[in-house]
Amino acid sequence: QVQLVESGGGSVQPGGSLRLSCAATPSGIIFSVMGWYRQAPGKQRELVAWIASNGHTNYTDFVQGRFTISRDNAKATSYLQMNSLKPEDTAVYYCHARSIYEYFGQGTQVTVSS
Repeated sequence: QVQLVESGGGSVQPGGSLRLSCAATPSGIIFSVMGWYRQAPGKQRELVAWIASNGHTNYTDFVQGRFTISRDNAKATSYLQMNSLKPEDTAVYYCHARSIYEYFGQGTQVTVSS
């Protein structure tokens, strides 16, 4: 059974940085796509960024230039480097991965507040 485990969330002041990690177990699976979604209170879950197995990336407009997604295929792990964080980035961030099936992690809280 595939599991995705996120880490790296927390609280930070506006303008700060956080790095999220998502580790899949078992680690031998090659996912065609790995990505990150987020859900703020009272809002729908939304896509943040994704990265294909060949390294191609895609970002939504509201994080373009501030967030960077990367992955380590050998470790079945993805990362989301978040810089210049804003209060509106506050949300639960969910790791996502796609092989034959779709998988989501349980989420990690990111809070941006002064």
